[in-house]
Formats: sequence, structure tokens, C-alpha cells
Amino acid sequence: MLQELVSLRDRTLYYLSTVPAPAVYYIADKKAEGVLVNTPPFDAALLDALQAVAPLRYIFLPSARGARDLDRWRTASGAESISSEPEAAAIAGTIDITLDSKRNKLTRTIDFLPMSGVTAGTCAMRLKNKPGAVFFGPALEPGPDGWPTLIPHADDYCAESRLFGSLGVQDLVFDYAFTDTFVPGRTQYGPGAEPAVKAALERVLDD
Repeated sequence: MLQELVSLRDRTLYYLSTVPAPAVYYIADKKAEGVLVNTPPFDAALLDALQAVAPLRYIFLPSARGARDLDRWRTASGAESISSEPEAAAIAGTIDITLDSKRNKLTRTIDFLPMSGVTAGTCAMRLKNKPGAVFFGPALEPGPDGWPTLIPHADDYCAESRLFGSLGVQDLVFDYAFTDTFVPGRTQYGPGAEPAVKAALERVLDD
């Protein structure tokens, strides 16, 4: 059920292997405790498994696409839900913490980066202390080589915003990268994500 992906300084990252797309991740963090990235269909046994790893304190939704049974998760765990302010209206459920230019941090080493374009308020979460990691949600997805890149879609909210957000990735420092798409054995996530992701984005932007 819970597949450990990597153990970093002060935190361990997991993938929920039994959950359908969008992919769901769990972060056991020394400071923030348990952070769920996207919500799966509610399952009490799954909640117990998460709580055994770290108390579930926060639910981060990179976009509305990853919100399933949000209020059931909030009620059962007492966790606070987080999304960007532009995305909150599209999410089925209650958002406790809305992110904007004045509030874009969870802890000293966890912050959030706007990457709108797929949806109006798509947002990424960055784990800053090295080796760092970024959860891009649907903003990026695995390309042919398995590394996250920008893949335009006909139903994108704003193609121009997607390109602008991708340019901002060039300024980030990270060793691991995760998206809403995770295919075990094919998806590349790190270490070494930063040069691979930036090279993949450069190829797209040069086309």
C-alpha cells in the first residue's frame, strides 16, 4: 500500500501504490508530521496506515483534479487542507488554508509555487532543504524518458501560463521531482531530477 520512495533529511516520501491516478503521495516530515499530497477515495484502513507512519496534519491539493472525498479525510483525521486561492473554488470540499502572495509557506523548509495553466490555480509544493524535492501536481508529467516535462493538452486552462510557470522551474534547486502521474518502473523521479527536468523543459521551450 505505502511504497517508500526516498528518505531525505528530516522526512521520508511515500507513494500510495494502490490508488488510481492522480497519484497520491505521503510525506512523513519531522516538523509538519504527515502531509498527504492529493486525496484518494476515503478508506479508514488506509488512514490508519498513514497515521501509523506519521500523524496526518495537512492535505495539499496541487489542483482540483486530486481532490477525492476531501471532507471525509478532513473529518476523520482532523487534518487541514491546503490549496492555492484560485483553485479553491473548483475543489469539491473545504479548504482550510488558501495560498496567495502573502501566505506561501507551511514551514521554514516547505513552501508553495504557483504553476497555473493546467487549471486556474495549479500549485507545486517544494521541500527546500537539500536534497530537495518538488511535487509538481499536473503542471508537469513524465515525458518519453520518464522525467517530468511540459506536455501541452487541448483542455489546458492557459497555455501561456503553463509556459511561464515552466520557465520558473529553471530557478529551482531540487534532487527529486514528482507529478500526478506515477508509473512504477517507468517514471523517473531522482536523484538527479534537476538537470534532467530542466533539460527536458529546455527541449520543449526550444521547439
